[in-house]
Amino acid sequence: MDEPQYLETPQGRRIAYHHSDGSGPGVVFLGGFKSDMEGTKAIYLEEWARRRGRAFLRMDYSGHGQSSGAFEEGCIGDWAADAMAAIGALTNGPQVLVGSSMGGWIALLLARAMPGRVAGMVGIAAAPDFTEDGMWASFDAAQREEITAKGRLELPSEYSDEPYVITRRLIEDGRKQLVLRAPLDLRFPVRLLQGTEDEDVSREVALRLLDHAESPDIQLTLVKGADHRFSTPECLEEVERAIEAVTMRAGSGA
Repeated sequence: MDEPQYLETPQGRRIAYHHSDGSGPGVVFLGGFKSDMEGTKAIYLEEWARRRGRAFLRMDYSGHGQSSGAFEEGCIGDWAADAMAAIGALTNGPQVLVGSSMGGWIALLLARAMPGRVAGMVGIAAAPDFTEDGMWASFDAAQREEITAKGRLELPSEYSDEPYVITRRLIEDGRKQLVLRAPLDLRFPVRLLQGTEDEDVSREVALRLLDHAESPDIQLTLVKGADHRFSTPECLEEVERAIEAVTMRAGSGA
């Protein structure tokens, strides 16, 4: 496995990344909550981009993977700033953002903050506003009291032996980053992919995003039987097709 390169952000965080040169628009993979850039989707898409001669960037947010910082110290705003710094420093021209789970929320924040650098978006089980609508909304009174009083709450994880530590800062910052409460103008082609057996992000979230966003070309594909990982060969082919469609539409100016 190649060693990553590192980028120092304006906030002083050290971000690990892999970047492949190629034609544009480049593709940027934005991972999920507590995931890293060595996951199946990121590696598959990097190999796909190299075969196509297309520029590609994958990265670890601060507190994730090989980047600096502790996960528990981070929040949505920090991770969006990390991605913005990486795109600004490491890529040229408009990019196709491929956001998985939380990465879908990050992609929407980037589209709002730097619309001129976004050529299109592919959301894979995109999870906008999940800290508020998924986490906080599901906490019972005791859990809300604990996170408010102690500043943290431990939750079991299906993906790790280590618990998810949810901090008060994550919840409070998440409320400043919400994208489904105000107009969401996406001036580029968008493809949303959602598995029907996803137990972490429901199809209702995908439908809400589809209904809420304004875009000249936005489509949602439901994949029967697919789960939240969306990493089977069939699912990866769906992601590939979605990126190709977005790239083609972006190139045509549609």
